[in-house]
Amino acid sequence: MTTTQRILVMGVSGSGKSHVGRLLAERIGARFIDGDDHHSPASIDKMARGIPLTDADREGWLETLAGFLAEHRAREAPLVVGCSALKRRYRDTLRRGDPGLAILFLDGTRAQLRERLSSREGHFFKGDAMLDSQLADLEPPGDDEAITLDISQSPGALVAAFLRRHGAGSAT
Repeated sequence: MTTTQRILVMGVSGSGKSHVGRLLAERIGARFIDGDDHHSPASIDKMARGIPLTDADREGWLETLAGFLAEHRAREAPLVVGCSALKRRYRDTLRRGDPGLAILFLDGTRAQLRERLSSREGHFFKGDAMLDSQLADLEPPGDDEAITLDISQSPGALVAAFLRRHGAGSAT
Protein backbone atom coordinates (compact mmCIF):
# COMPACT_ATOMS: atom_id res chain seq x y z
CA MET A 1 0.00 0.00 0.00
CA THR A 2 1.27 3.43 -0.78
CA THR A 3 1.66 5.75 2.16
CA THR A 4 -0.62 8.30 0.51
CA GLN A 5 -3.88 6.38 1.04
CA ARG A 6 -6.94 7.78 2.80
CA ILE A 7 -9.45 5.24 4.11
CA LEU A 8 -12.92 5.63 5.61
CA VAL A 9 -14.07 2.96 8.08
CA MET A 10 -17.86 3.27 8.17
CA GLY A 11 -20.87 1.61 9.77
CA VAL A 12 -23.53 2.24 12.38
CA SER A 13 -22.69 2.72 16.02
CA GLY A 14 -21.41 -0.49 17.56
CA SER A 15 -19.92 -1.84 14.33
CA GLY A 16 -16.33 -1.36 15.51
CA LYS A 17 -15.28 1.66 13.43
CA SER A 18 -12.97 3.09 16.06
CA HIS A 19 -11.31 -0.18 17.06
CA VAL A 20 -10.86 -1.45 13.50
CA GLY A 21 -9.87 2.02 12.28
CA ARG A 22 -7.13 2.33 14.90
CA LEU A 23 -5.79 -1.14 14.06
CA LEU A 24 -5.87 -0.38 10.34
CA ALA A 25 -4.09 2.96 10.83
CA GLU A 26 -1.41 1.29 12.93
CA ARG A 27 -0.96 -1.44 10.34
CA ILE A 28 -0.44 0.98 7.44
CA GLY A 29 1.39 3.71 9.35
CA ALA A 30 -1.42 6.26 9.13
CA ARG A 31 -2.99 8.78 11.46
CA PHE A 32 -6.42 7.79 12.81
CA ILE A 33 -9.23 10.31 13.30
CA ASP A 34 -12.35 9.20 15.16
CA GLY A 35 -15.25 11.13 13.69
CA ASP A 36 -17.04 11.03 17.05
CA ASP A 37 -14.35 13.35 18.46
CA HIS A 38 -15.45 16.07 16.04
CA HIS A 39 -19.22 16.27 16.65
CA SER A 40 -20.45 19.62 17.87
CA PRO A 41 -21.33 19.94 21.57
CA ALA A 42 -25.00 20.30 20.56
CA SER A 43 -24.90 17.03 18.62
CA ILE A 44 -23.17 15.20 21.47
CA ASP A 45 -25.83 16.54 23.85
CA LYS A 46 -28.62 15.32 21.55
CA MET A 47 -27.10 11.84 21.27
CA ALA A 48 -26.50 11.65 25.03
CA ARG A 49 -30.22 12.31 25.49
CA GLY A 50 -31.06 9.55 22.99
CA ILE A 51 -32.15 11.95 20.24
CA PRO A 52 -31.02 10.89 16.75
CA LEU A 53 -29.11 13.41 14.66
CA THR A 54 -30.62 14.96 11.55
CA ASP A 55 -28.93 15.60 8.22
CA ALA A 56 -28.56 19.24 9.26
CA ASP A 57 -26.83 18.18 12.50
CA ARG A 58 -24.33 16.12 10.50
CA GLU A 59 -23.57 18.68 7.76
CA GLY A 60 -20.84 20.68 9.51
CA TRP A 61 -19.38 17.52 11.04
CA LEU A 62 -19.01 15.86 7.64
CA GLU A 63 -17.45 19.02 6.19
CA THR A 64 -14.91 19.01 9.04
CA LEU A 65 -13.99 15.39 8.31
CA ALA A 66 -13.77 16.11 4.56
CA GLY A 67 -11.37 18.93 5.47
CA PHE A 68 -9.10 16.48 7.29
CA LEU A 69 -9.15 14.20 4.24
CA ALA A 70 -8.33 17.10 1.90
CA GLU A 71 -5.51 18.27 4.14
CA HIS A 72 -3.95 14.79 4.27
CA ARG A 73 -4.44 14.32 0.52
CA ALA A 74 -2.67 17.62 -0.19
CA ARG A 75 0.28 16.48 1.93
CA GLU A 76 0.12 12.95 0.46
CA ALA A 77 -0.19 11.70 4.03
CA PRO A 78 -2.03 8.50 4.98
CA LEU A 79 -5.19 8.84 7.06
CA VAL A 80 -7.88 6.52 8.39
CA VAL A 81 -11.17 8.12 9.45
CA GLY A 82 -13.84 6.33 11.49
CA CYS A 83 -17.25 7.79 10.64
CA SER A 84 -20.74 6.35 10.38
CA ALA A 85 -21.22 7.84 6.87
CA LEU A 86 -24.70 6.32 6.78
CA LYS A 87 -25.92 7.82 3.52
CA ARG A 88 -24.41 7.98 0.06
CA ARG A 89 -24.54 11.78 0.11
CA TYR A 90 -22.56 11.78 3.38
CA ARG A 91 -19.90 9.64 1.70
CA ASP A 92 -20.01 11.97 -1.30
CA THR A 93 -19.25 14.89 1.05
CA LEU A 94 -16.27 12.98 2.44
CA ARG A 95 -15.07 12.13 -1.07
CA ARG A 96 -14.94 15.85 -1.84
CA GLY A 97 -11.98 15.82 0.56
CA ASP A 98 -10.39 12.93 -1.37
CA PRO A 99 -12.03 11.58 -4.53
CA GLY A 100 -9.89 8.43 -4.24
CA LEU A 101 -11.14 7.65 -0.73
CA ALA A 102 -11.17 3.90 -0.03
CA ILE A 103 -14.11 2.70 2.09
CA LEU A 104 -14.42 -0.22 4.48
CA PHE A 105 -18.06 -0.85 5.50
CA LEU A 106 -18.44 -2.83 8.74
CA ASP A 107 -21.78 -4.61 8.44
CA GLY A 108 -23.64 -6.43 11.19
CA THR A 109 -27.07 -7.50 12.30
CA ARG A 110 -29.16 -5.41 14.67
CA ALA A 111 -28.70 -8.10 17.34
CA GLN A 112 -24.89 -7.97 17.02
CA LEU A 113 -24.88 -4.19 17.15
CA ARG A 114 -27.27 -4.01 20.11
CA GLU A 115 -25.15 -6.49 22.08
CA ARG A 116 -22.03 -4.45 21.46
CA LEU A 117 -23.71 -1.17 22.38
CA SER A 118 -25.11 -2.58 25.61
CA SER A 119 -21.59 -3.41 26.80
CA ARG A 120 -20.22 0.10 26.17
CA GLU A 121 -19.45 2.35 29.08
CA GLY A 122 -18.93 6.09 28.93
CA HIS A 123 -19.99 6.61 25.31
CA PHE A 124 -22.53 9.29 24.42
CA PHE A 125 -24.46 7.08 21.98
CA LYS A 126 -27.45 5.73 23.89
CA GLY A 127 -30.61 3.78 23.25
CA ASP A 128 -32.42 1.46 20.92
CA ALA A 129 -34.16 4.41 19.24
CA MET A 130 -30.82 5.79 18.11
CA LEU A 131 -29.66 2.41 16.79
CA ASP A 132 -32.95 1.94 14.97
CA SER A 133 -32.65 5.46 13.53
CA GLN A 134 -29.15 4.74 12.23
CA LEU A 135 -30.23 1.43 10.73
CA ALA A 136 -33.21 3.16 9.07
CA ASP A 137 -30.92 5.89 7.66
CA LEU A 138 -28.25 3.45 6.49
CA GLU A 139 -27.79 3.30 2.74
CA PRO A 140 -25.37 0.37 2.51
CA PRO A 141 -22.65 1.05 -0.03
CA GLY A 142 -22.48 -1.22 -3.04
CA ASP A 143 -19.44 -3.16 -4.17
CA ASP A 144 -18.61 -0.24 -6.49
CA GLU A 145 -18.25 2.05 -3.48
CA ALA A 146 -16.83 0.00 -0.60
CA ILE A 147 -15.43 -3.25 0.65
CA THR A 148 -18.09 -4.73 2.95
CA LEU A 149 -17.05 -7.05 5.77
CA ASP A 150 -19.10 -8.84 8.41
CA ILE A 151 -18.41 -7.73 11.99
CA SER A 152 -18.63 -11.31 13.26
CA GLN A 153 -14.90 -11.50 12.38
CA SER A 154 -12.28 -10.31 14.87
CA PRO A 155 -10.95 -6.77 14.41
CA GLY A 156 -7.56 -8.13 13.31
CA ALA A 157 -9.21 -10.42 10.77
CA LEU A 158 -11.26 -7.49 9.44
CA VAL A 159 -8.11 -5.41 8.91
CA ALA A 160 -6.33 -8.31 7.20
CA ALA A 161 -9.33 -9.04 4.97
CA PHE A 162 -9.68 -5.37 4.01
CA LEU A 163 -6.01 -5.07 3.12
CA ARG A 164 -6.16 -8.27 1.07
CA ARG A 165 -9.26 -7.18 -0.83
CA HIS A 166 -8.01 -3.62 -1.24
CA GLY A 167 -4.90 -5.01 -2.88
CA ALA A 168 -2.71 -3.59 -0.17
CA GLY A 169 -0.09 -4.64 2.27
CA SER A 170 1.41 -2.98 5.28
CA ALA A 171 3.28 0.24 4.82
CA THR A 172 6.96 0.24 5.58
